[in-house]
Amino acid sequence: MRETVYLLLIWLGVVSALAFVLFGWDKLLAKLHRRRIPEAALLGCTLLGGSAGAALGMALFRHKTRKPLFRRFVPLCLCAHAALLAWAALYSQHIIK
Repeated sequence: MRETVYLLLIWLGVVSALAFVLFGWDKLLAKLHRRRIPEAALLGCTLLGGSAGAALGMALFRHKTRKPLFRRFVPLCLCAHAALLAWAALYSQHIIK
C-alpha cells in the first residue's frame, strides 16, 4: 500500500512541475503579447494535482494573482491535495499495522 503513497507523491510532483511551467510560460507569453494558455488549461492542471506548482508559479511569477477565481481555486485545490496525501499516508499506515 505504500506504493500508492509513492505513486501519489510522484503524480503530484510531476503535475505540479507542469503547472509551474505552464504558469511561467503563460506569464512570458503575456509579456510578449502572444497567444496565451487558456485559463481552463491552467485550472485543469491545478485540479489534476498541480496545485502546489500553480501556487508557487502564481507567487513567483506574480501571475493570475488578481483573478478571484485563481485566488480561491488554487488554495482550495492545494488543501484538497494535501488532505488526499495525508489520508493516503494514514490509510497505508493503518493497513500495515
